[in-house]
Amino acid sequence: MVRNRDGSRVDPVPYLVVTGLAFLGCFSFLPVYLRSLGVGLPASVAVAAAAFVGLAGVAYYRMVWTARPDLRGELPPGRRLQRLLYAALVVVGVLTALTLLLVWQ
Repeated sequence: MVRNRDGSRVDPVPYLVVTGLAFLGCFSFLPVYLRSLGVGLPASVAVAAAAFVGLAGVAYYRMVWTARPDLRGELPPGRRLQRLLYAALVVVGVLTALTLLLVWQ
């Protein structure tokens, strides 16, 4: 178990899952995409590594450092579905913007 800034124990599994997904997303997508835009391989891997480190830092801050396990509770199903829908819309928007960038170049 890891501890937050207050010294309370925090479950590290959600942080590890999010960090693993960030690693997979950054290193499987960013270098290929940046190479198609004409960026060199070392620079595109460096950008992917920087993006991963940034995402891992944000995840650690939100899911471990500032976590308050005493306030955690189950969300109602409607709220969970709404958050999932918003996340899907954000992903679709980002992928659409990246596709349009490639088409217009």
